[in-house]
Amino acid sequence: MNSAELGRRGEDAAARWYQKQGFAIVARNFRTRMGELDLVAARGNLLVIAEVKTRSGDAGFGAPAEAVDRHKQQRLIRAAQLFLQRCPEYAEYAVRFDVAEVTPGLLGLRVRCICGAFECE
Repeated sequence: MNSAELGRRGEDAAARWYQKQGFAIVARNFRTRMGELDLVAARGNLLVIAEVKTRSGDAGFGAPAEAVDRHKQQRLIRAAQLFLQRCPEYAEYAVRFDVAEVTPGLLGLRVRCICGAFECE
C-alpha cells in the first residue's frame, strides 16, 4: 500500500471514529491556499477541525501527532478561518482543533484522538 492509500484509509478510520462519537462529517480534504483540512466535523454547536496523521508502524518517526508542529498549527488555523468564511453557517460554532493519530492495531487501524490538541492564539 502506498502512502496516499494509507493516508486515505487513515482518514476513513478517523471519520468513522468521529461519527461513532456523534459527529457529522461536514467536509473532507477541504483545500485552501493555506493548506488542507483533513476532516471537519460538527456536533451540536461544536466544529472540530481534525488533522489526521497515519503511520504504518513504528519506523522511528515518533508519535504521529509530533508531525503537527507550530508552523503546521498556524497553517491549519488560517485554513480553518478560510473555511468559516466560505461556510458562514458554522461561523457561530465553537471551534476545536484535534489531531487524530491512526496506527495499526490488532483488529485493523486504531484511532487515538487528541482532542483540543492546540488552540488559536
